[in-house]
Amino acid sequence: GQVNRTDVADERRLRMRAAAGGFTVEGKQVILAPMPGKVVKVLVKVGDEVTEGQGLVVVEAMKMENELKSPKAGKVTEVFAKEGT
Repeated sequence: GQVNRTDVADERRLRMRAAAGGFTVEGKQVILAPMPGKVVKVLVKVGDEVTEGQGLVVVEAMKMENELKSPKAGKVTEVFAKEGT
């Protein structure tokens, strides 16, 4: 037969993985905020080349602004975050 691997993760587990530098899905690096918050500013757009440590999104959580940074260099292929959400 065929063997399939499935990884089921709840939101808390995903955020813990995100805080540790993100993770990959289908070969793409996924960036999640380590805590819920409001997107204040999106610093990149699809097609941008980013360097390791470059700011991607500014999120406000608990009245503090936090900049989410790229864990590695690469090219932005998708942006799901929208300012004000």
